[in-house]
Amino acid sequence: MVKHISSFGRNGVHDYLLIRATAIIMTLYTVYLVSFCAFTDISYLSWTQFFGGSFTKVFTMLALMSVLIHAWIGLWQVLTDYIKCAKLRGGLQLGVIAVLFGYFFSGLFILWGA
Repeated sequence: MVKHISSFGRNGVHDYLLIRATAIIMTLYTVYLVSFCAFTDISYLSWTQFFGGSFTKVFTMLALMSVLIHAWIGLWQVLTDYIKCAKLRGGLQLGVIAVLFGYFFSGLFILWGA
């Protein structure tokens, strides 16, 4: 079995399970947000109170991490399948990692900084 250092899971089965688990979390978060929007008269006050709650903050960070893990696995698979030049692929993977870390810290500071 070949182990890739840039793969998030240890092998294809782990990546497959991570993709499915993150998809479930993202679906639950979408249902949570849609139900809030459907059953609440949305105003600035209701929106800030909704995102001020600890459950919503934790669930939002969990959903954000799920999106980032899901994106990394998907983009890693696409890059390793279609970009054959190792230096170009490494540079693109580094760029993807930098963008994903930027998204993570932006979400962290926006959600917990206020």
